[in-house]
Amino acid sequence: MKFQDEVITLIQAGVKPALGCTEPGAVALAAAYASQALGEESPQKVEVCVDSNVYKNGVAVGIPGTGKVGLAIAAALGALIKEPALELSVLSRITPELLSLADAMLAGDKVDISLNEHQGLHIEVKVFGAKRVARAVIDGSHTNLILLEIDGATLSCKAAAAAAKSVAIMNNAEVTLAGIISAVEEMPGEPFAFFAESIRMNQAAAQAGLKGRLGMAIGANFQDMINEKILTDDLVLYAKILTAAAADARMSGENIPVMSVAGSGNHGLTAILPVVAVAERLNVPQEKLCRALAISALTTLYIKTYTGSLSALCGCAVAAATGASAAIVWMMGGSREQIDGAIKNMIANLTGMICDGGKVGCALKLSTAAGVAVETALLTLKNVLVPDSNGIIFQSTDDSIRNLGMVSSPGMLETDKVILEIMLEKGKQPSL
Repeated sequence: MKFQDEVITLIQAGVKPALGCTEPGAVALAAAYASQALGEESPQKVEVCVDSNVYKNGVAVGIPGTGKVGLAIAAALGALIKEPALELSVLSRITPELLSLADAMLAGDKVDISLNEHQGLHIEVKVFGAKRVARAVIDGSHTNLILLEIDGATLSCKAAAAAAKSVAIMNNAEVTLAGIISAVEEMPGEPFAFFAESIRMNQAAAQAGLKGRLGMAIGANFQDMINEKILTDDLVLYAKILTAAAADARMSGENIPVMSVAGSGNHGLTAILPVVAVAERLNVPQEKLCRALAISALTTLYIKTYTGSLSALCGCAVAAATGASAAIVWMMGGSREQIDGAIKNMIANLTGMICDGGKVGCALKLSTAAGVAVETALLTLKNVLVPDSNGIIFQSTDDSIRNLGMVSSPGMLETDKVILEIMLEKGKQPSL
């Protein structure tokens, strides 16, 4: 297979539509797989066992079309919808009738959520029928089904193929970020036309957040401050507004799909919208913008290979925003050395921003990440480059990314445990 074909495989596996936060979406997907295999009209009970990162990202985030938060309602709905072919958009099939049935399951304590000891993304869902039980296991990435069984008998599983193939490509020692970017530059533009839909979807989410003043209304309040002449309508702030407003809409549980990257809708917003913001203001042609978005997405996917699907680090900052910054430098005519410089500048700057779960406050982090992505690109184009002697930065960009991965794991495994302990302790506190 030509490497250009592998690049297309990476994009197809790593850039997908998603409705709602992808951790509850992945739980709903696993429940849908198990329930479809069970083949019964109404599941009797659902048991969900997830790793700590899936738990923290799903416990407080809004579930589209429900007015509720958390993994339990997502699991119940997935088991009732039974359409795993929809992948991370499985919750797009919610109806009032299904929501009523799901509410009844929760009220009757028919959905159980527990934690497992796995590091990284791992979801196990059992769906019980009148006499049989089906079990689905998703591992490594949000759509990577590794096991589907009924009454202990293993069924065939084809869903893991694309995700496993993309991981194998990225784990090839000969694959470098420079090689990936070169492939994007040399390929015809047709494979990247797909990103036009990414632009449309994620901009629509941003507009919904602005008009509805959804979530914490971070984007809308920034826009207010421009209108009040407190802030200036510049390139950096425009990127912050678009990205934050889309996160406002998405994390509040609004029924709005977005294009995800690396299994995360917020990664998709951060990898795509800052690049779109710069392209709009600088009148970049659509074909060039789509190619830049491919660079952003692929850089994000490459970094996530080292940091892991889920970790104590905010992937929107350390991966998606880094991809966006590299893409902006490329789009504005930067050299290969400057693209490398942008990546290293981002690693030197935002490494250490923690992930403490999916929630409306993520719009603050996405706003910060988007603004830094644009600022870093502009500084890098002025040849402002962090010295290789600084901290975790090495001369090689790929080595610097590997260092970032080491900070994530094993470096912040204990941090991740402490974050979870704090969140679990908060769950014991009385509501105000």
